[in-house]
Amino acid sequence: MVSSSSQGLRELLAKWRAGDESAQERLLSLVYEELRRIAHHYLRKERPGHTLQTTALVHEAYLRMTKEEPRHFENRAHFLAISAHLMRQILVEYARSRGTAKRDGGRRITLEDAVSLGKNRGVDLAALDDALNGLARVDARQSQIVELRFFGGLSIEETAEVLDMSPSTVKRQWERTRLWLHHEMSRNAHT
Repeated sequence: MVSSSSQGLRELLAKWRAGDESAQERLLSLVYEELRRIAHHYLRKERPGHTLQTTALVHEAYLRMTKEEPRHFENRAHFLAISAHLMRQILVEYARSRGTAKRDGGRRITLEDAVSLGKNRGVDLAALDDALNGLARVDARQSQIVELRFFGGLSIEETAEVLDMSPSTVKRQWERTRLWLHHEMSRNAHT
């Protein structure tokens, strides 16, 4: 987790929004390792030999964020959630552009398999992205939990801290959301 205080990070986010480019660079240096960790967890779930590397994914997400009109970030959690979402979009676009998102080579796995630590097999990113987009329309908070846990690799406790929720609430919503996503992805795989 980032060692700086939430207040300092919030100030940098506000300065960045106001157009202070040096604040933008200081912010990146504060959260860079956290962003690398999120990117690394995303890429661990990709197929072996994926051409995108952790650093490239972080930098692409950062470039996209800086090209847009500066956003208003509520706090560190909001910033990390937006960053994780951008990384997911980059990987889905990459997979779709390569024509591999829907072709799994016979290696379909469940969300349960993909969530298990130590698994290095790919998940159908297009199906997961579609399911997460559907979930976000129904419950944005649960979608954030999935992004932070599944893609960011955060623990229940870390996710609770980032989202300012109790660990028991995160755990309960995580279990319910995993079941829902598994159902959605299974249903879409059969259509």
